Amino acid sequence: MHDLVQKLQSDNPAITFQKGTVFVWSPEKRQVTYVVSNAQSDPWSLLHEVSHSLLGHTTYNSDIDLLQKEVEAWEKAVALSNSYDVVIDRDFIENCLDSYRDWLHKRSVCPACHLQGIQRSLETYSCINCANTWNVTKERFCRPYRRLQQK
Repeated sequence: MHDLVQKLQSDNPAITFQKGTVFVWSPEKRQVTYVVSNAQSDPWSLLHEVSHSLLGHTTYNSDIDLLQKEVEAWEKAVALSNSYDVVIDRDFIENCLDSYRDWLHKRSVCPACHLQGIQRSLETYSCINCANTWNVTKERFCRPYRRLQQK
């Protein structure tokens, strides 16, 4: 992992690399935080976060936009992996994307009638079936609470 980080840093001097407890891209700091756990997936996750940087991902406008950016970053990571002699497991990618799909689904289900709603803003969904509106948190890494708005 150390060798891969050094190569990535050499090839991408505008990105800072920092050891941490999670893999994450910070556009504000232009920093990729990475974990050294000796897990087989560590290099894959590292390439994925670097890909967010190379693709210029800074923010997202909707839950589906976030999912699209995750897909783009994994596609870029697979393309990058050839240059760094890394083979990314496609099942790992799908499992990661499934976690976002599951998160999006849970947020978008109407708490009143349990049908799929439509996102109106980063924090608001509405139901075309029962006309309820509910709020969700902006956080991506927490339980997807849904709170009905008062009519």
